[in-house]
Amino acid sequence: QVQLVESGGGLVQAGGSLSLSCAASGRTFSGYSMGWFRQAPGKEREFVAQISQNGRNRDYADSLKGRFTISRDNAKNTVYLEMNNLKPEDTAVYYCAARDGSRYFYARDTYESWGRGTQVTVSS
Repeated sequence: QVQLVESGGGLVQAGGSLSLSCAASGRTFSGYSMGWFRQAPGKEREFVAQISQNGRNRDYADSLKGRFTISRDNAKNTVYLEMNNLKPEDTAVYYCAARDGSRYFYARDTYESWGRGTQVTVSS
């Protein structure tokens, strides 16, 4: 089991940027595909982005392409989410997730381990 801790959330004005980090501990980080999800108040959790074990494959929610960038540093056991041109509708709790890297990469609903989340609030 891998343990995940998110950081970097906060309050930002519309049009601003934030960078989230997720530090992993436990089993070998490079063996996991990593993802970011978010949940806004009163809404279901939704997929944001994911990245393969070696970082070569990246997958984004269509509505977020061009504004959000996922990356990872296997030497630091950390995955990042760079968010630009933020909008009030991006307000949510953002969760980091991990799954075994052998699983089909584009199956977005197969994540097994989750962090506790970090709050991102975008003011208008």
